[in-house]
Amino acid sequence: MQRACVVSILCLSTMLAASVAVRPVAAQSQYGGGFIEFLVRGVQPSAATYRPYPADLGPGMVESPTQPGYLVMDPRFLKQEVPYSGPETPGTIVINTNERMLYLVEERGRALRYGIGVGRPGFTWSGVHHVTQKREWPDWTPPEEMLRRRPDLPRHMVGGPENPLGARAMYLGSTLYRIHGSNEPWTIGSQVSSGCIRMRNEDVIDLYGRVKIGTKVVVM
Repeated sequence: MQRACVVSILCLSTMLAASVAVRPVAAQSQYGGGFIEFLVRGVQPSAATYRPYPADLGPGMVESPTQPGYLVMDPRFLKQEVPYSGPETPGTIVINTNERMLYLVEERGRALRYGIGVGRPGFTWSGVHHVTQKREWPDWTPPEEMLRRRPDLPRHMVGGPENPLGARAMYLGSTLYRIHGSNEPWTIGSQVSSGCIRMRNEDVIDLYGRVKIGTKVVVM
């Protein structure tokens, strides 16, 4: 029973997004130490035994500089305006999968940059496409290729906060790929998808409002 409680609490902790408690790492504890240890055994952790481990929820999360022991989004992956010296014209979306960054090219050598999650090893790709559809809170129907790999997935899911496509989706030509939101913002900065480009919901809503049908998308 105690072990089941520990698993439930750990699963719950991974569902938190922008600011969640970091799992302490114990030198000697069957419960993992820290908050879990306190809940199960009533034992308070000591600073000499326990340390924060901010990599628990992926590279997009770091320990808060103002709240030790809590995770926040790595500032590198937050939306920001940056210099841009590439060849693409204003209005173009440039996706750098190695950097895990998406750029919306602006005038006068500037771009808006957003952190993204990209395809897992073996699912990354490159090319030039255009935005051919835009959807708010899109439904999700996993393609047959994905269902063969993951027969446990639902055949269809209506749009909403629990939908893995998040708040917005921009579809790329005749491909199965999309730029879409995510209900797992801690995966930003990771190789996690089957080829789609995922963003924080607040970022994909911002980008969605700035791009039009026909927008050029360069993936490198």
